[in-house]
Amino acid sequence: MSARISLARPAAASGGYAPDPHGFGNTRSSSGYRAANPDDPLEKLRAFARTVEENVDIYSQPLKPHLPAIGRFLIVVTFLEDSLRIVSQWGDQLWYLQKHRHFWWGFSHLFLAINVLTMIFGSGAVIFKKNSEYAVGGLLGVVVMQAFGYGLIFDLNFFLRNLSVIGGLLMVLTDSMYTRKKIFAGLPTLSENDRKKYFLLAGRVLLIFLFLGFMLRGQWSIGRAIVSLVGLGACGMVAVGFKAKWSAAFLVIMLSIFNAFINAWWSVHSAHPQRDFLKYDFFQTLSIVGGLILLVNMGPGGLSVDEKKKTY
Repeated sequence: MSARISLARPAAASGGYAPDPHGFGNTRSSSGYRAANPDDPLEKLRAFARTVEENVDIYSQPLKPHLPAIGRFLIVVTFLEDSLRIVSQWGDQLWYLQKHRHFWWGFSHLFLAINVLTMIFGSGAVIFKKNSEYAVGGLLGVVVMQAFGYGLIFDLNFFLRNLSVIGGLLMVLTDSMYTRKKIFAGLPTLSENDRKKYFLLAGRVLLIFLFLGFMLRGQWSIGRAIVSLVGLGACGMVAVGFKAKWSAAFLVIMLSIFNAFINAWWSVHSAHPQRDFLKYDFFQTLSIVGGLILLVNMGPGGLSVDEKKKTY
């Protein structure tokens, strides 16, 4: 103790100025955080991601008030098209159900009528945000009924596409929860928030199955392989909720371009049997685009990497 005191006293006793009496000017390197190196490839990637995310926010700003309405309409447009197709091909539908699916005469009529009415009223309720929970439940019932009624439950492409449609419907359900007005102010809403998070997680994961179906179809080429890898990476980011907004926006652009060129049903003659299949794929892809648009608007929710990064 006495040795340390004697060493510290000469500077003060000599009357000299001690510029750093508390030792703040320590020249040793700090073991704390260091400034980011702008030449680091990982830091460049992070800066690029931030720039893209900022641009998505900037350019989507004029459309942002309209994104929920656009997303909800696109999600149900496949149901509206399907109801119109059933009505316009009523005789063919009855013949198929009775001849190939062995439906009774009256039951086939009832099956088609229930499908058409549920799709029309359910889609209208989703678009105008009236009783969205019941509308989504009815449309989910239509997806299940048609899968079993038309015998397509074991068709892998149909199964994957309809999983994505279900994901879009779950996004509608989550959107209605986010925008629902509180009836009793001040009451705890923990369980409601938990439902939102889980529905949003399920919707995010299910939306990407359409792209998996795309990868399993058609002939492979170098261009297709590159697009598939990039799209699969974006789908993975959407599923885990990492940079979810701009990866979802990227998929919206990518699927829209793919849909316009690959599923161009309007360029096929009306008598060609392929026209109906292309039309069906086109409107189902629009439904997935609508779900992704709602994701861009709402964000990935609490069960996501983006949300966890805010916490830590």
